Amino acid sequence: MRRRWYDGQGTLVIPGVGAGTGTGTGAELRIPLEIATSYRARTKGLLGRDTIEGALLLSPAGSIHTIGMRIPIDVAYLDRHLKVLAVRTMHPGRLGLPRLRARHVLEAGAGAMAGWGLSAGVVVRIVAARGQGGSGGADG
Repeated sequence: MRRRWYDGQGTLVIPGVGAGTGTGTGAELRIPLEIATSYRARTKGLLGRDTIEGALLLSPAGSIHTIGMRIPIDVAYLDRHLKVLAVRTMHPGRLGLPRLRARHVLEAGAGAMAGWGLSAGVVVRIVAARGQGGSGGADG
């Protein structure tokens, strides 16, 4: 089922360590999320900001750059099922390589994703604010 989001606010839901495995608490982490789906919102991204509260979702996106940015950021590349393909920290003035299977990109302040336990293989959920479009798993 195809999911479609629109520019606005939402929540990034990250499953807890050991969720579904019987080895952990299974508590999920909820992170405030900005959703950027229009060309204009994706182009602006985090440009001109000194900080970010939570994370920014760029969709669709397969690569990013930090040219003109003021702060280093963490970048997570997500596939169409919202599974994390890779997490990287990028400093200002860099050009990220495209990820072939990436459909979405999450951006957050440098070091945030490690603190959230976000790493390759984790499947996240996106919950859009009311009136902001679909929520949940896959987009295609």
